[in-house]
Amino acid sequence: MISASKWIAGAVVVAFTSLAHADDISADNRRDDDAFLLLRDAVRQDDASKADFYAARLSSYSIPSYVDYYRLKSRLKDASEADIRGFFQRYQGQAIVDRLRNDWLLELGRKRDWATFDEQYPLFVLNDDTQVKCYALISRALKGQKVADEARALLTSPSVYGQPCADLIATLYQAGQFNTEDLYAQLRLAGEFNATGQARRIVALLNGPEKKAVQAVDLPTLVVAKGIDAGKVEHQIFIVSLGRLAKTSSKLAVLGLNKAMPKMSSQEQQQAWAAIALQTSYSLSPETTDYWKRANGAQLSIDQIQWKTRIAMRNGDWRQVENNIRAMPQSLRNDPTWIYWLGRALMARDGVTSQPTGEALQLFRGISDQSNYYGQLALEETGKLITIPAPGAPISQAEIAPIAANPNIQRALKFFGMRLRFEGTREWNWALRGMNEREHLAAAEYARQNNILDRMVNTSERTRIQVDYSQRFPSPHNDVMHPATQTLGLDKAWVYGLIRQESRFIMDAQSHVGASGLMQVMPSTGRWVAKKLGLTDFAQEMLSDVRYNIMLGTNYLNMVLGNMDGNEVLATAAYNAGPGRLRSWRATLTKPMDATVFIESIPYYETRTYVKNVMSNATYYAALFEGRPQSLKARLATVGPKGYTQAEEQETSFAPR
Repeated sequence: MISASKWIAGAVVVAFTSLAHADDISADNRRDDDAFLLLRDAVRQDDASKADFYAARLSSYSIPSYVDYYRLKSRLKDASEADIRGFFQRYQGQAIVDRLRNDWLLELGRKRDWATFDEQYPLFVLNDDTQVKCYALISRALKGQKVADEARALLTSPSVYGQPCADLIATLYQAGQFNTEDLYAQLRLAGEFNATGQARRIVALLNGPEKKAVQAVDLPTLVVAKGIDAGKVEHQIFIVSLGRLAKTSSKLAVLGLNKAMPKMSSQEQQQAWAAIALQTSYSLSPETTDYWKRANGAQLSIDQIQWKTRIAMRNGDWRQVENNIRAMPQSLRNDPTWIYWLGRALMARDGVTSQPTGEALQLFRGISDQSNYYGQLALEETGKLITIPAPGAPISQAEIAPIAANPNIQRALKFFGMRLRFEGTREWNWALRGMNEREHLAAAEYARQNNILDRMVNTSERTRIQVDYSQRFPSPHNDVMHPATQTLGLDKAWVYGLIRQESRFIMDAQSHVGASGLMQVMPSTGRWVAKKLGLTDFAQEMLSDVRYNIMLGTNYLNMVLGNMDGNEVLATAAYNAGPGRLRSWRATLTKPMDATVFIESIPYYETRTYVKNVMSNATYYAALFEGRPQSLKARLATVGPKGYTQAEEQETSFAPR
């Protein structure tokens, strides 16, 4: 018989041996993860030899498909078709297969291997790459198919064209599916997007002066100063230069246009005024209305038609708003934004100030089931307030078990643990394909259990019938948030709404400009606020600490709110774009304005979207916290010039309701 003391001693030895073994495994895993990160970086730097070196060290890595992917990716131009097809077969069904197929389709298009491209393109599940879509249209056009309308709908953002979409334009022009007017429209669009290379390529197709096209985008003052040359291509280049110059000096652009107008056709004049009007719309200049009137009749780009409509909204010209929206491309008319505003325009046109009827009511009802900003506003227009739906039966562990066992979810957790959010999110979203609503809620709950709150929110938002708003609108760290907001007198629902938009509750979130943590506080802002609060030991690392991040973020938000006369809409915009920009946008107001109109005409797309989402979030959070119906319209109210109090702003509204 073994004595108790010997048994205990033996158990201790075994325990220590097990711990040591676990430490060895952990150290090996860390080394493998480090090697994987170096492999990933090597491929990004297009260093194939380094990629092979690190891949060779990862023969037993826990995610072999990614090691093999990066090994292939580093030499894709020279990889054999057998190697690529072997990868597809080996890892069939994984997200990384679709990623490699995306890469290969681009390479097949570049090589003009249309037979293999056409075979592989229908297998590309996500089909979310504009350049691949351009190659697909080229392949069809070369077979004689008519694809011009599809191409026009696709080719709206030159910043993502690359060579494939430039080749599509050339192919369609040479095949007679695009005419010179199509090319002129693309040239003007290149000017809007500051796409010098695209402008040069378009002018080359038109046998025009490529050097002048480059100057029109990069050195517009020079081109405008020289005046307009003879020839239709030169006239279009001049229009581009006017739009580019208006970005920095609308006065010089207008002078240049007035001088050139006798040599321009009426259509060219309209296009030139539209180019100038777009830029002055971004600065909300008072002359913009006149410029849009002079542009009447011009073929407008996506941005131009939307900004012409926004300026009409600010002017209260609701018939013009209606006409503009009805003239928009179908893709825009189907957007909840313009569905809502068409309804509003019809109400204003008919003098309706309460319950809408007819087409307006039909439009609002069509989007009132959507949980977004305009869905909420439309719901209120139909006479209902915003409430929180009752949750269904709680998710059981039995429902979560298959989610936890899903290989895609396991890979996602591995990547999230390595702070590789792009890869983790791709794997997570791939796992959700084909899930029913109950499974989505189970996946969201599993994300909550693993403290991946951004995935919880995103996953739960995908359901339509079975909904759980505690997943969609979580309120973590309330033990810190509640006293912070209570002390400052801040609306906790608003602060949580802002955090949800800022970081999706990712504590170590880092923006491309250096903002950190839950409330995405910039280091310079954190240092300034800390000094105001008398904190002398501020260090940038504090921004990654929940307590410090919330303390500094809420205090800064409170300062911004005070600066904006207590108006949450203005303060939200200022938190995102900076108080200086808000002061300039607010300075364009001469009287109180309906906040929905002000928000829709915020010049920055990012800030415009941000404010809509924060205020929408805040309304849902208020419904959760207070347990009663809420009004987004009441929360938004109106905004006014500097010096107007919130109470004074609420006494008037810009648009008839």
